Amino acid sequence: MPVITHRTRPFSSNQRLPKLDRPPVLHAPEQAGELLADFIHRYPNLMILTGAGVSTDSGIPDYRDGEGAWKRKQPVQHREFMDNYETRQRYWGRSLIGWPVIRNAKPNPSHFHIAELELRNHSSLVVTQNVDRLHQKAGTQGVSDLHGRADEVLCMSCGYRCRRDDVHERCADLNPAFQKYKAETAPDGDADLNVDFSSFKLADCPQCSGILKPDVVFFGDYVPKQRVDLALDALKASDGLLVIGSSLMVFSGFRFCRYAKEFGKPIATLNLGRTRAEDLADLKLNARIGETLKASLDQL
Repeated sequence: MPVITHRTRPFSSNQRLPKLDRPPVLHAPEQAGELLADFIHRYPNLMILTGAGVSTDSGIPDYRDGEGAWKRKQPVQHREFMDNYETRQRYWGRSLIGWPVIRNAKPNPSHFHIAELELRNHSSLVVTQNVDRLHQKAGTQGVSDLHGRADEVLCMSCGYRCRRDDVHERCADLNPAFQKYKAETAPDGDADLNVDFSSFKLADCPQCSGILKPDVVFFGDYVPKQRVDLALDALKASDGLLVIGSSLMVFSGFRFCRYAKEFGKPIATLNLGRTRAEDLADLKLNARIGETLKASLDQL
């Protein structure tokens, strides 16, 4: 096995998929399930990488369409959040509407099917780009939250940690006028709310008055090295990589496809739409995720 050295890269949002002459073939779930079951039979011990497409059936919106293009305005950037008071006002004001959608979301069949793959010893580790903790709620034991977890908040100065609900309760008490607003929810606890946030009062750290930030990797920030190392160790020990519900447009996830190729590991992708790994994957399934996973489990 080759020894691979790696450097972390910021969680980038500016990638684009190359144009194709024709759209990818849409597989029927039964056909896709049969192909995936055959892949798992040949490579029974997989590292699984999941993305937003796994959680959309739980009511959590995703950022991109089937071609990898943005569906809405790009999310907040890490440096902008840290440097700009107005950005933090807007973020926490919108989160009063957006966060409850993630907090109240329930696992959907895809999460339970992935948990079943672990029970059948086909999953060595689920590395998820999602921050909703729905894999854990569905019963999966081996999960690495690559981009962190949205249900906890961290002080960027002293390391104070608390439940996100605690911060939202404080923000709601400080800003009763904002309780009246309604808006369409966006990914990662955001909302498409466009109002004047200049009067919004922030809930700062109760210990040092520092900046409170959800314990997630914002765009432009770095994935902690220990999380990357954990995933790489699991990938090295696996028989192959299975990507589910991710366009792989950000390098933090796509890197594992590149490493899989360098490690000589086969790659399968299951996503409703194209992925950035079209040229790397050994099996590319453009199909509905939950139905395909069920069909695959029925044949294993």
